[in-house]
Amino acid sequence: MSPTDVLDDYITRLSRWGRWGEDDQLGALNLVGAPQVRAAASLVRDGKIISLTLPYDQNGPQPGGLRTNPQLITTATGTDHLAGTQDEVLSALGPSGGFGFSDDLVVMGTQSGTQWDALSHIFHKGRMWNGYSAAEHTSRGAARNGIQHWSDRLVLRGVLVDLPARFGVGSLEPGYPITVDDLEEALSAQGSTVCPGDALLVRTGQLTARRGTWGDYAGGPAPGLSLHTAPWLHEREIAAVATDTWGVEVRPNEIDVLQPLHLVALVHMGLAFGEMFDLDALAADCAADHRYEFMLAATPLPITGAVGSPVAAVAIK
Repeated sequence: MSPTDVLDDYITRLSRWGRWGEDDQLGALNLVGAPQVRAAASLVRDGKIISLTLPYDQNGPQPGGLRTNPQLITTATGTDHLAGTQDEVLSALGPSGGFGFSDDLVVMGTQSGTQWDALSHIFHKGRMWNGYSAAEHTSRGAARNGIQHWSDRLVLRGVLVDLPARFGVGSLEPGYPITVDDLEEALSAQGSTVCPGDALLVRTGQLTARRGTWGDYAGGPAPGLSLHTAPWLHEREIAAVATDTWGVEVRPNEIDVLQPLHLVALVHMGLAFGEMFDLDALAADCAADHRYEFMLAATPLPITGAVGSPVAAVAIK
C-alpha cells in the first residue's frame, strides 16, 4: 500500500466524524462523563499532588523561529515601590498608606511548553475535527473546535506507561516507534489497565535526556507512538494521550506524510493530544508505590478560539 493508501484506510475505518452529532466540538472527550470522573476521584488515597508541567520560562525547549519560549515582562516592580515611583499612579485610587504592588505579563505561544492541542490545530485536506472547514479558523481564531470547549473536561483517570523502565534504559532512542505490543507489555508488567475515557500518559525518557540541553528536541527525531497504534487507541476508547515529547508520534514519521497520527487520531478520531508533559516525578512515584493509575487534572485555559493551551497539569494520588 502507498503511504496515502495506509492513511486513507485508517481514516475510513477509524473516523468518528458525526458520532456525537454534527455540531460536536469535544471529540473523544465525550467519553469522559460523571462515572469516569468519579472513578478518577476514587484513586486519590494519599493526597499526593505531582506536577507534570515544565516551567514556563526562557529555559524551555523551543529553539525560536516558529515557536519561542515564554517571556515574563514585569510592568510594576518592588524596586518601583521602594523608589516611591508608584505613588502618583496610586493617588488616583486613594491614599497609598504604604501600599505597593507588582504586576507582570507573559508573552508566549499557546504551545510553547506543556500543552494540549485543540481539535482546531490540525487540518487534513481542508478539514478539521468533525468535518468542519479549515475556513472556520481565521485571524480571529477558531470559530469551531477552540480549546475553550475543553476547559471543564480534562479531569479524568490517567494511566502512566513508563517505557524506559520497562526496557531498562534511560530513554528510548530517537526514531523508535512505540508499538501496541510495547504498550500492552508495559501495562501488563505494571499491573495496569486502561478503560474507556482514560488519559494515557506515555513516558519515553526523551525529555529526561534533553532537559536543559534541548538541541533538536522540538521537531527533531524522537521516539513516539507508531501510526499503527491508532486502531488500538480507537478500540480502547482512550480520550487523551500525552507524552514527554514535542509531538506525541515518532519522528521521523513512518510514512511519507507529515505527522500522520495527528491526521488520523486528532483530526478524525477527535483524540486530545498533550505534548511536553514532564513525567519524571510521576514515574518515580509510581515505581515507588506500584500504582500507575491516578486522577489527572489538566484543564486548559479557556482562551476563546485558541488552537492550544498551556496547562498546569497535576497527577493526584
